[in-house]
Amino acid sequence: MIIVLLDLLVLASVFIFFYVIRNSDLIHDVDLWYENSFPLLLLISFWLLLSGRTKIYNIPRNLTYTLFTERIIAQFVLFVIGLVLIRKVSNNQFFKSELAWLSLYLFVFVMISKSIIYFGIKYLRSRGVNNRNIMFLEENTSTEVLKNFLEERRDYGYRIFNYNRELSYQSIALFWKENGIHTVFIPTQNTIDKKTEEEIFRLAEENKVNITMVPSISQNEFFLYDLDYIKTQPVLKQTKYPLDYFSNFILKRSFDIVFSVFVLLFICSWMFPLIAVFIKLSSKGPVFFVQKRYGFHERVFCCLKFRTMIVNGESATKTTEKNDGRITKAGRFLRKSSLDELPQFINVLKGEMSVVGPRPHMLAVDDHYKQKIGRYSLRSHVNPGITGIAQVNGLRGDAGDVEVEMNKRVLADAFYVRNWSFVLDLVVILKTVFLMFTGDKKAG
Repeated sequence: MIIVLLDLLVLASVFIFFYVIRNSDLIHDVDLWYENSFPLLLLISFWLLLSGRTKIYNIPRNLTYTLFTERIIAQFVLFVIGLVLIRKVSNNQFFKSELAWLSLYLFVFVMISKSIIYFGIKYLRSRGVNNRNIMFLEENTSTEVLKNFLEERRDYGYRIFNYNRELSYQSIALFWKENGIHTVFIPTQNTIDKKTEEEIFRLAEENKVNITMVPSISQNEFFLYDLDYIKTQPVLKQTKYPLDYFSNFILKRSFDIVFSVFVLLFICSWMFPLIAVFIKLSSKGPVFFVQKRYGFHERVFCCLKFRTMIVNGESATKTTEKNDGRITKAGRFLRKSSLDELPQFINVLKGEMSVVGPRPHMLAVDDHYKQKIGRYSLRSHVNPGITGIAQVNGLRGDAGDVEVEMNKRVLADAFYVRNWSFVLDLVVILKTVFLMFTGDKKAG
């Protein structure tokens, strides 16, 4: 409730500020202020109405800043469109503020206030405030990945309790009460018999404990169907992803062409020669590195990059390692700044890649993990990207447990395919630009 009131305060303050600037001579006119209180209430109501659609006040503890920003941008864009329509039909002076500057100030102040709240809550949770006590009942590959996520992201505010007692109803219920357990994670593939599982669900309901099922990473059925209703009868229908709709595909492809042409003309035209000289001075060999990768529906294409390694015979079979001796001095800088990916805008223009999408891997890597991770091929339902949601969230490189990290990356790519939106692409691009200037520590 406090967050909502703060947003409304920011909203009202920006509009009142612009109204006062344009009508300073009327600032003491009480009747005019009373008259304009209705338009202000109308704007506040419109903002709250939109929030039900954009879910900006539905902030689960595992919500990433990327999706949080996407919701704010969507809310803001819809609000400004509504404001334009209101101005067209209203003669009230309150709506006659300069829309461009008003929108800019509104976006900046709302973004700052909501970001402060978001990171403030994250900080408090990372310090142990407002934690949720959770436990895993049985563990497998899927729960290992989830547990790894929750242990790394202390700002999610989950405190994990390990259950090492016998699997009995009394023991479980006592464990929940002793540790104040809020949520129990159970893998869908487990060794618990049906009767025991049903009893655990009954106990959880009695003790107000939430049960969350964790699907197996090697299974696809959870990604193949969506729950729908025919009257009140639930049915499972085959999933249709956002980019399966032609209108979304055209929007994304149009943006890819416009953005690529802009980058190639105004950035690559002068940067390519500088990088080429930099590479040639650093080591012998070609400027560009061309490697076959899988693209849309696993069609093979030639992916372009600036060469960042010495010429070697393992480039098509051996992935990059931490402190890899094959990487040149120039290559290390290009990787840290992601400038080695710039030639891929040519791939985007040719329709082989997109600006945003799952990063294409070496053929050998794809062939290896397709056999191990059931949902791996979901990545090929969209064009591979120069940047992606996995990369801007630190899921790149080969540090740590490679199998666990790859599972995380595939989950991020599957999330992107299922939840694509134009605003999400814009947020990923903005985060990529930020990482280019600050340097990505995981870019080996």
